[in-house]
Amino acid sequence: MRLATYNVENLFARARALDPADPAKGQPALSAYEEFNRIAAHPVYSDEDKAAMLAALETLRVFVRTQTCRRANPDLFGDAFAVLRENRGDFLAAPADAEPRIVATGRASWNGWVDLIVDPVDEVATRMTARVVADVAADVLCVVEAESRPSLVKFNDELLGRRYGHAMLVDGNDPRGIDVGLFCVAGIEIDWVRSHVDVPDPQSDRRLFSRDCPVYRLLLPTGAELYLVLNHLKSQSFTSGDPDPLRTRQATEVRAIYDRLRLAGAEFVAVVGDFNKRPDHASLRPLLGPGSPLVDAYSLAAFSGLFDPLDRDHERPGSFQSCTIGNRLDYILLSPELAARVTDGGVFRRGLWGTPSNVKRPRLWDAYPEITGARHAASDHGAVWVEVDL
Repeated sequence: MRLATYNVENLFARARALDPADPAKGQPALSAYEEFNRIAAHPVYSDEDKAAMLAALETLRVFVRTQTCRRANPDLFGDAFAVLRENRGDFLAAPADAEPRIVATGRASWNGWVDLIVDPVDEVATRMTARVVADVAADVLCVVEAESRPSLVKFNDELLGRRYGHAMLVDGNDPRGIDVGLFCVAGIEIDWVRSHVDVPDPQSDRRLFSRDCPVYRLLLPTGAELYLVLNHLKSQSFTSGDPDPLRTRQATEVRAIYDRLRLAGAEFVAVVGDFNKRPDHASLRPLLGPGSPLVDAYSLAAFSGLFDPLDRDHERPGSFQSCTIGNRLDYILLSPELAARVTDGGVFRRGLWGTPSNVKRPRLWDAYPEITGARHAASDHGAVWVEVDL
């Protein structure tokens, strides 16, 4: 059985602020989006709250300051990052002859939100994503940054020739449509799934997981039971402060989930996904540190496919962009019994362009010929896979 994890960076549509070709461009908008949502939940809006929300809306280009200040419309302002939804009550007044102002007095006085504008993913990139999935040929595939279960189904039906018999995704905590999902071939049964979206963060009033950390119990044709713990840990972005403490708390809880599964008798367990940090980073110590019982697939002798044939000097042991060790973000961690069953494995990079600013084709792996630049790449990530004898 082949198990893989792949951050697809959305299949059909992606928030404009998450443009992979220019990641820095959207960071102010993502910060403003988070700031607006945090303050908009206040029961009463102070003058400082209103000023901060106005600044956030201007960064998001919900309104723009021209000769007349007006609401942004995606059809009129092609660089707008968001739109304001006012379903009940008034929130923003932006007349042509006066400064914009927030007229809502608090959360109870209006019903609405800010929606991030999404753009279609490049058609070539979507086809290259499908090609990677087909070439990796995993029986069980963890899909990171998928926008919804319907998008998984559509992708499977229209681009994969219905390769997979099951597509499952539980909506997580990230409103940008970057959830973790699962594909399984028809012979493998999804027995149950347990979400952890509501696990509280012990050091804040928010939920712990940035997306979710679902556990899947799979029944294999051989009668074996495989437990998968899917992850997309906190990003490296500093838009809302240092991300490392939160990622540490997330990794600690992931380890606790693994430990509980083992205490309950689970033998074959895999913790997979995008951990968003290099393996020796302190925030991943609960999963990859000296005291962890989990076995990193990269460390196995059977993981012989780590380096592509063009990488003669073994210079690229990572999975993201340039694929240095600092860019090893995607992992498959295994219980000892499962690690003992691994017969092969590697990082599949043919859909990867490398660093988005590169103008030349990558030298150290054989990218698909259709990929002629970053915008056509299947993803900024390679797919990590292992073959297990189960």
